[in-house]
Amino acid sequence: MSWDSRDGDLTPDAAPPWLTPLVSQPDAVKNAYRRRVPAEVLAALTAANATAAVTGSRRDAAVLVLFSGPDDGTPGVLPADADLLVTVRASTLRHHAGQAAFPGGAADPGDQGPVHTALREATEETGLDAGRLRPLATLEKMFIPPSGFHVVPVLAHSNDPGPVAVVDESETALVARVPVRAFVNPANRIMVYRKENTRRTAGPAFLLNQMVVWGFTGQVIAAMLDVAGWAVPWDTDAVYELGDAMARLDAEDSYGEVQR
Repeated sequence: MSWDSRDGDLTPDAAPPWLTPLVSQPDAVKNAYRRRVPAEVLAALTAANATAAVTGSRRDAAVLVLFSGPDDGTPGVLPADADLLVTVRASTLRHHAGQAAFPGGAADPGDQGPVHTALREATEETGLDAGRLRPLATLEKMFIPPSGFHVVPVLAHSNDPGPVAVVDESETALVARVPVRAFVNPANRIMVYRKENTRRTAGPAFLLNQMVVWGFTGQVIAAMLDVAGWAVPWDTDAVYELGDAMARLDAEDSYGEVQR
């Protein structure tokens, strides 16, 4: 199986009804993602991707987008107990230090495709038992500068993923199964931009207890909420510089108190 294979161990028919909008139209997530990216940022991404292709610096990677929740349900209706596996990267890492992220990483030479890579990396980072979940679909590949990764998000489901925790503190600072309703809650949604950029480049982010989910991960989650039909109106005028958003973590307990 080649790296670009979209089949392999995928079992889309095993998706619970509430996840079928994502599984049945995996390319829609990238389209929703691109619609939210400011034009100047999208242009910079396109240019960086082209440069990386010419120089040969692009690298394959995959992340695990693991939803936990019931096996039954209704399309477009989010189960109250559904959650999403998220990590916070160690502050000492070279790329994306301290960022909230899906578990995952670069492909190894022996990996048989993005599903293999995502499951291997997630197991190494979180102690996850891969036998307790079912990979459902691979979302459209996305390019992430400055790391140069071409990332394939692997959508998966488990009705009971079992215990997860930090395995290596030098790579991961936090592992959490975050209730999806915390991402949906408009009180937890903000727009974030980096100090070296401008407010025009702000993208969707989520202010949660112990983490601000922004950048690539925030964009993908926001796109999935849209495609799945779970998103509700929120204040897109709540725009913060990243440092200011991080400072708000000490002032609010939005993960436990505000979400609903």
